[in-house]
Amino acid sequence: MQRSEKLIINGNPRSPVAESYKTLRTNLQYLSFDNSLKSIIVTSCSPGEGKSTTAANLAISIAQTGKKVLLIDCDLRKPAIHKTFNIVNMMGLTNILSEGIDYREITNDVGEEDLRIITSGPKPPNPSELLGSDRMEFFLDAAKEEYNMVILDTPPLLPVTDASVLSRMADGIILVLKYGETTTEAATIAKAQLDKVGARILGAIINGIPTKGNNYYYNNYYYYYYDDDSGNRKKHKSKKKGKSLNTVSIRGSESNV
Repeated sequence: MQRSEKLIINGNPRSPVAESYKTLRTNLQYLSFDNSLKSIIVTSCSPGEGKSTTAANLAISIAQTGKKVLLIDCDLRKPAIHKTFNIVNMMGLTNILSEGIDYREITNDVGEEDLRIITSGPKPPNPSELLGSDRMEFFLDAAKEEYNMVILDTPPLLPVTDASVLSRMADGIILVLKYGETTTEAATIAKAQLDKVGARILGAIINGIPTKGNNYYYNNYYYYYYDDDSGNRKKHKSKKKGKSLNTVSIRGSESNV
């Protein structure tokens, strides 16, 4: 099975980009020590910022630790997960929500131990309504009972409301920003939109930072904001000193969608 080169975590597991995904995985483990974090939305401000690539590589990275992971393509408008893993997208999430099909019947085994995938399925006329439905919430609750982690790849925040609608059902959201392209204004609007619906923002990823030689990875700094049980914001950072950012960096042009 030929897969997309965007699956860096397997194609080049020792690369700086793959190590960055592992750093993201480690930071998320700090959040889920009490099993309160079982479903994560991965989204972006606008198209082309790397959300689907991030969702796919993060799913593989978590599955490699022995946790059962379900990756769901909730982008019912412009799905990409089936292309990334080179699987058929005849039936998927829309069939589960509109026809009541048991999700176990259309879950894809992609050859990664402990990772299963549900594609988007046929494009529906009413994506937001489907994603915000009681049936979606019931399905997600059932999936969280069966899997250790459920990752949802959603449409970007600014063009449509899908990610915001889903945020009330998920345990947290990761916002993907693209180096040199995502504007401060767009990121601010996206965050305000999530705050308005009461979403739990786990942090942000800067995607596509250009490499500057073999040692560039080791000279960077990683920061990730998260909430503790009391709701207070904490900061986990590396031992290296540097400017404090609420991001984890994913470098290299190969990490872009």
